[in-house]
Amino acid sequence: MHYRPLGRTGIKVSPLALGAMMFSSFGNGNQDEVDRMMARALDAGINFVDTADAYGDSEEMVGRALKGRRDDVVLASKFSRPTSDEVNHQGGSRRWITTAVENSLRRLQTDHLDLYQMHRPDPETDIDETLSALTDLVRSGKVRAIGSSDMPASEIVEAQWVAERRGFERFRTEQLHYSLLDRTVEREVLPVAQRYGMGTLIWSPLASGMLTGRVRRGQETDLRRTRMFAALRDERRIDAVEELIPLAEEAGLALTHMALAFVIAHPGVTAALIGPRVMEQLDDLLAAATVDLSDELMDRIDQIVAPGTGVGRMDQEYNTPPIGSATLRRRPVKDRAASPSPK
Repeated sequence: MHYRPLGRTGIKVSPLALGAMMFSSFGNGNQDEVDRMMARALDAGINFVDTADAYGDSEEMVGRALKGRRDDVVLASKFSRPTSDEVNHQGGSRRWITTAVENSLRRLQTDHLDLYQMHRPDPETDIDETLSALTDLVRSGKVRAIGSSDMPASEIVEAQWVAERRGFERFRTEQLHYSLLDRTVEREVLPVAQRYGMGTLIWSPLASGMLTGRVRRGQETDLRRTRMFAALRDERRIDAVEELIPLAEEAGLALTHMALAFVIAHPGVTAALIGPRVMEQLDDLLAAATVDLSDELMDRIDQIVAPGTGVGRMDQEYNTPPIGSATLRRRPVKDRAASPSPK
């Protein structure tokens, strides 16, 4: 396993990172098996583990699995998504951040997080407030670096500007969705992250399982029936998968390996998160770390999903809030009446 700089933090991480969402009661709740998978991943050279307070009991299971090896791992968690029905147990306020980090540290059985990420933007909280609270956590030693996730390019720029102007810690990483099926981040988000020297972590590079080859045209599977992932029923995405499968076979690659190798080949990408639920999946995904894609193969991928484009969107992706008020998209009637008529 070779290692890459995590932006300009001075930390180096493996190009495949272990996403721990499935290490939970709604994924794999068997602690002994999770312990074995964690050991297998670390022994294979993975040194980055990512979880979140919104992943059920994932933090508790990760904390137990890392006992005795905490210092070998770059450990990341996230805040801001709802963790209960309580209205204030979410978001980017100082009130919640200071509570959320203590909860995460306790569950993970550690005294610090190497990376603490804002899971989704919070349009209701001033970014000054969020960065101020996170800066205090860095200065107290509870957090080593801070990051964002699913931030639009414009909000990344704003956060960087606010941090510089106010003397706050700045977001050092961005966690974003990127896959063979959705390349829209190539247009703005990845270039902006590169411009600011941010590390980038890719979530769901296999597009919620679509790029495992288990979701095929004309097949009704448990994956497609689940109400949580409407994107799995998007015929445009299925059509693209049907073109990618024979391309991978022709290259002598598993579709999962081609998908992961594609993502980590981008010069602006630091690492891709793999989220195995069982050991067999982990062993398969680890093999992708040594795969290189030829220029010819990359060109043929471009013909299926062009650079900077995508076919459909993941259900879990952040969307900027819809324009709900007419005043945000129309000038008041009195102003329109005063405006000169077009010639």
